[in-house]
Amino acid sequence: MASPRTVTVVALSVALGLFFVFMGTIKLTPRLSKDAHSEMKRAYKSYVRALPLLKKMGIDSIVLRESIGALEVVCGIVMTLVPGRPKDVANFFLLLLVLAVLFFHQLVGDPLKRYAHALVFGMLLTCRLLIACKPEDPSSEKKPSPPPGQAGNVENAEEQSSLYEKAPQGKMKLS
Repeated sequence: MASPRTVTVVALSVALGLFFVFMGTIKLTPRLSKDAHSEMKRAYKSYVRALPLLKKMGIDSIVLRESIGALEVVCGIVMTLVPGRPKDVANFFLLLLVLAVLFFHQLVGDPLKRYAHALVFGMLLTCRLLIACKPEDPSSEKKPSPPPGQAGNVENAEEQSSLYEKAPQGKMKLS
């Protein structure tokens, strides 16, 4: 049976991966939702207007939106389908992307309701990355107890006798 840690990491990976595939696709094409796609176009135009450095670098709103959307789709696919370390790398890139998007929202002065989802998914990405990168704790695994009547009971008897010796001796005063 899989450990709770493994189940948590897999569940978060699949859910976050599918979310970012969906959001990246909305940024790239109006096929899923024309309203959401046009809203993304409007938002990215305001981001580029608020950050003139992007214009100086030759990055317009279309390039910015499509590059972020493509990165979200690729990282989402990796988080959903690819096993092993690439998931952690994709998780890290998506976390950086969420931080950039939060910066853009703050830059243009969007209200909290416009970027609350980015905060939530940023926290979920952080949690997934922390859980996935934490080394497995060998003490958390339970050792199977030996069947009764075998040599393993000697250890249990020793443990019980040591507990008895550590217990306080003498009379207890109750008042």
